[in-house]
Amino acid sequence: MDTTPEPQMPAAPAPDAASEPESITQPAKLLRIASMVREMLEETRQTSLDEPGRIRLRQIYERALGELKEVLSPDLQEELDTFAPPMQGVPTESEIRVAQAQLVGWLEGLFHGIQAALFAQQAAARSQFEQLRRRGLPAGEPGSSGPDDARGQYL
Repeated sequence: MDTTPEPQMPAAPAPDAASEPESITQPAKLLRIASMVREMLEETRQTSLDEPGRIRLRQIYERALGELKEVLSPDLQEELDTFAPPMQGVPTESEIRVAQAQLVGWLEGLFHGIQAALFAQQAAARSQFEQLRRRGLPAGEPGSSGPDDARGQYL
């Protein structure tokens, strides 16, 4: 298990002040798990699994869900629980494929949500920058082009 700290991803803006913002604490771990689940789905599409193979896949799937929950905020954990419930007993190949496809789809939706939130944050920052630029810099601020700038602050 990876114990190195990973950078925090900024939380997506909440739709209203009462809701807790969605956040991901370890984006690199999230991407690794998503890649593994996608690869497992491809493997189950290409091969026929015997009972021990299906049991092993169920164990890997459940461990992946547990690992995902560690990097998600409580609201995303709850959403994941509703879309990817744990499998019971020895799942059929069809149940495994459906569960994995559900998880891959949820993860892709999560990534699209993150991208949309980052785009919105960039657009807001760009808008604020443009407003500041339109107002211009106040007199005496660094960056003004007056003749006193060359002398320095203490002369």
